[in-house]
Amino acid sequence: MSDQHDNAMMENLYWWGVPTLFRCPHIGPDDQDIALVGVPHSTGNGTTERDQHLGPRAVRNVSAVLRRMHNEFKIDPWTAARIADVGDVPFPRANDNEDCIRQITTFYSALDAAGSRPVSVGGDHSITGGIVQALGKGNITNGEPVCFLHLDAHTDVFTKVDHFLGAKKSAAHWGAYLADQGMVDPSHSMQIGLRGHARTLDWLEPSYEYGYNVVTMKEYKKRGAADVVAQIKDVLQGKPVYITFDLDCLDPTIAPGVSNIEPGEKGFDIDQAVELLHAVRGMNIVGADIVCMMPTKDSPNQITALTGSALMFEMICMMAENVQANYLRG
Repeated sequence: MSDQHDNAMMENLYWWGVPTLFRCPHIGPDDQDIALVGVPHSTGNGTTERDQHLGPRAVRNVSAVLRRMHNEFKIDPWTAARIADVGDVPFPRANDNEDCIRQITTFYSALDAAGSRPVSVGGDHSITGGIVQALGKGNITNGEPVCFLHLDAHTDVFTKVDHFLGAKKSAAHWGAYLADQGMVDPSHSMQIGLRGHARTLDWLEPSYEYGYNVVTMKEYKKRGAADVVAQIKDVLQGKPVYITFDLDCLDPTIAPGVSNIEPGEKGFDIDQAVELLHAVRGMNIVGADIVCMMPTKDSPNQITALTGSALMFEMICMMAENVQANYLRG
């Protein structure tokens, strides 16, 4: 057997070697089309479910076993684009949420300057605020605000409270303060799958007030996937798209290891989630993230980490497909 054959066999053994995201090289963002990033942050949630900082390591540990090719797209993303694992955002003051958000913005500002589009794994959902403070109106978006494809059980636009157990730029607030800063355009953003337990009956009102296009889980089931996909295409077409995917939008049976699990109403299954992600295939995807993984609450077969890796793979493939198309045009 050749060394090439032997190496190919070893690449899919998740327990072998130094773990990087999808076996990508661990190098800096310069000259990379796509940067894979770990954001081990969990002080933006403010609840007792604080182990979300372990999410990036959990995905690194299992991601090698994921698909190497995309059968539907007919693409090998690892050769179609230059992709690197650029490491983790450093958090020397990890218990200080506001400092951590600044660290995230600084880290992603360097990626934006390099033109390297990030696909990130967190970490609680406050990381999206730090990331988009760097990407919104930046180099990659050509000075435009980002437009969200946001899949979540919760709105994260909770303006009715001024902090979340002490965290200001928290997992509950980024959807509001990014809009206030002009970093996101709510009128061309989608929030889909909302089914969280409401603490107040007006919990959806801030999203409507900001102008987000809201599709609750009940509305999704009533309207059907095709109608919601059509709305996504209409709202986001021609815009710089940022995908943010909270694993709690999934049903707990396929993603039990999440920080704010919502068992009272069935969430998305994996095929539904992937179909919604594919609605932005071919669009200008400027970045993406997977958040709210709780490895310490995951099942022994690490199904939540594997599911998160699979969704991350879909994001990577859509972005790599765009890179390949641009190379062919150029």
